[in-house]
Amino acid sequence: MYTTRFLDLPPLTHADGTVRLPGSKSISNRVLLLAGLCKGTTIVRDLLDSDDTQVMLDALRDLGCGVEQSAQATRITGLGGRLATRSATLFLGNAGTAMRPLTAALAVMAATQGGEFELSGVPRMHERPIGDLVQALRQLGCHIDELGQAGYPPLRVRGAQQGQLNTSAPMRVRGDVSSQFLSALLLALPLVTHATPSVVEVEADLISKPYVEITLNLLARFGVTVQRDGWRRFTIAPGSVYRSPGELRVEGDASSASYFIALGAIAASEGRCLRIEGVGSDSIQGDIRFFEAARAMGAQVASGPGWLEVRRGAPGAGWPLRAITLDCNHIPDAAMTLAVMALFAQGTTRLTNIASWRVKETDRIAAMASELRRLGATVSDGNDFIEITPPTHWRCAVVRTYDDHRMAMCLSLAAFNELAGAQPAVPVRIMDPRCVGKTFPDYFETLFHVAQTEPSNIPVIAIDGPTASGKGSLAASLAQALGYHHLDSGALYRATALRALQSNTAPDDVNALASLAAGLALEFHRGSPILNGRNVSDALRLENTGTLASRISAYPEVRNALHQLQLSFRRLPGLVADGRDMGTVVFPDAELKVFLTAGSAERARRRHNQLISKGISASIEAVHADLEVRDAHDQQRAVAPLRPAQDAVLLDNSNLTIEPSVERVLQLWQSHRPFD
Repeated sequence: MYTTRFLDLPPLTHADGTVRLPGSKSISNRVLLLAGLCKGTTIVRDLLDSDDTQVMLDALRDLGCGVEQSAQATRITGLGGRLATRSATLFLGNAGTAMRPLTAALAVMAATQGGEFELSGVPRMHERPIGDLVQALRQLGCHIDELGQAGYPPLRVRGAQQGQLNTSAPMRVRGDVSSQFLSALLLALPLVTHATPSVVEVEADLISKPYVEITLNLLARFGVTVQRDGWRRFTIAPGSVYRSPGELRVEGDASSASYFIALGAIAASEGRCLRIEGVGSDSIQGDIRFFEAARAMGAQVASGPGWLEVRRGAPGAGWPLRAITLDCNHIPDAAMTLAVMALFAQGTTRLTNIASWRVKETDRIAAMASELRRLGATVSDGNDFIEITPPTHWRCAVVRTYDDHRMAMCLSLAAFNELAGAQPAVPVRIMDPRCVGKTFPDYFETLFHVAQTEPSNIPVIAIDGPTASGKGSLAASLAQALGYHHLDSGALYRATALRALQSNTAPDDVNALASLAAGLALEFHRGSPILNGRNVSDALRLENTGTLASRISAYPEVRNALHQLQLSFRRLPGLVADGRDMGTVVFPDAELKVFLTAGSAERARRRHNQLISKGISASIEAVHADLEVRDAHDQQRAVAPLRPAQDAVLLDNSNLTIEPSVERVLQLWQSHRPFD
């Protein structure tokens, strides 16, 4: 998952390949709660690993449930409807799918068994309404204290042992603010439905009905059948008891599928296809119907059990996309993606019946309108609608995400603006990309796996300098700060030298050395060089390895053999490359070139300290002399001599530690970016 302050997406042009979706958030948290409430152990497979599911798992642990996690499955040993602890303070982040149902379940259990529980979250959660659910639970006889603003979390639920609840009269709850209120009641009431049925009546029009259908489907999987009279009255039969299904698999997240359905509709052209696995025609999630809206806009969509395949429509028939007017009550979360697809459509797209956007992780109508305008679109919005007309002139925008995962994922698609006629195509900066951790932690990695662009669109920062100038440490830290890939080009030469030493290849056998270089199986994992599956960080730093690397780097045959490998590191979203000729030979088109100029005495001191810290005996005089020999060799070699590129920025880091060096280069990088 990207944890950087921002993530710059270069102009993207096409998409192709296969995406495997993470588990559904809506299903995952409902299943976890049901498994925690029923008796016995439930094995859950393909559970979503995200911020929202983590807070639910933490809550279940705090309440006394058994939780065992492995790569294959999550095992939940439930409470059997009986409280294992009578007091707990639960922090639920910004997870509505945890806050609302846990409030209801704990309220009814505390009221009948005794106990006191506090539920809170992040500041935004304390702005998300819960008053209608609280009022419905109070009708039942639950005791709930509002610890902050009335009608909002944080809350305290409490009760005494042998307490009684009134389930004889129908409970009433509003349906026009959030369907989670109804779902929370339906999940909690089987715990107290004994001699008589429990009835919930919905006041006002129920929104987001597909999410209630998910709740009903999963209740049935856990042994509870709910009789539904339209969308107004729901009856739970007396004697209802939760029973574990034993094992359950969570299907892929249909809301997350919407981003890749849209991506296929926009960018899977010229024989390309985007295949989405994990959710398909057999899905129990209402948001799967998003593909119908995508078809209406011009996408070609095929589907089957557990899969979808999406292609862009033919020119004139499906491209550019067609503007639509759509009542989005049936796909409330996925409809956000339509707002970004509208940027690629002819005409004005109008999305209605989306008032629930106002009470989500942020006010999504206001947020979407604001950020689409930043991109250059014309937008009008109201209490329950948004209208979008595509830009006539695309702007290079810094997109705010409001700590809302769906804002980040939807708006990433704007990076394909070249396909909407942007001239020139512009990059898009996504602020706080880590917010996707709420439901899809690997979203951007997944996007970059299937997105394509011209290599020249992918930004490169070249960091060159002499031996021991700190270029490797600087480049690695810079890449981490930007979320870019890192190429330690010196490691390629040292890895070739290491292979030569391991195979007893003569240092003057140029053809054999070039062959070793051409077959080098080197990659970097979290900054560490992995050669043939083994971490070789220490071996590459040995003096004999470095000495041989400096010698063989002068051979044109070796340099040519490694050149293509170096170029292959230019991958989305960007690259920081360090070496001696990154800015002059390998990436002469790098957007920013930095040449480090620390003096030989300071570099010798650094190298000496490094050797001593590893237990390698050396005199600083010998290290200094060796560095000067290497400098002379690198500067005088006939092929790619060490020198700054003509447009390189010289940075004397003799008196700078790594942190201020990184900050200085980040400032330089910002000045080269086209964003305001």
